[in-house]
Amino acid sequence: MPSTDNSPNRNNRKDTPVSKTSVNTANAPASAHSFPQAAVKNGVLQVSGQGPVDPVSNEDVSPGDVHAQTTRTLRNVEAILQAAGSGLADVLMLRVYLADQDDFAAMNEAYGAYLAERLGADEVAPCRTTVTVGLPRRTMHIEIDALAVLD
Repeated sequence: MPSTDNSPNRNNRKDTPVSKTSVNTANAPASAHSFPQAAVKNGVLQVSGQGPVDPVSNEDVSPGDVHAQTTRTLRNVEAILQAAGSGLADVLMLRVYLADQDDFAAMNEAYGAYLAERLGADEVAPCRTTVTVGLPRRTMHIEIDALAVLD
């Protein structure tokens, strides 16, 4: 007979629940709102959406240049992964949000070059979804978030 236990320790969880922790680093832009740059729980790392913001000046880089904005955004994601003791090789999924579908080719070129340089030929690249959306600022043409599993 299936269990109807609705206690917090159901689904084979250990008796001591693992708490969620935040990850923050000065090597990526500070979150503009009330959420962390990333959160970790049970070995799963979720990086909040990052944009093409320089972490020092806190300004969008290269408005109108999606290639440069993609590279800066991936650098921000990677800095947060590193702050959590992770890296691109641990990423299962990258979600890319573009302001304009006409920017897909430029984004895809920069994205592919960045991952090829960081991962090499033998590493499996993360899965990816790309969608076209409205983004918070007109100078922001891309946003990327990441889902990784920590060892």
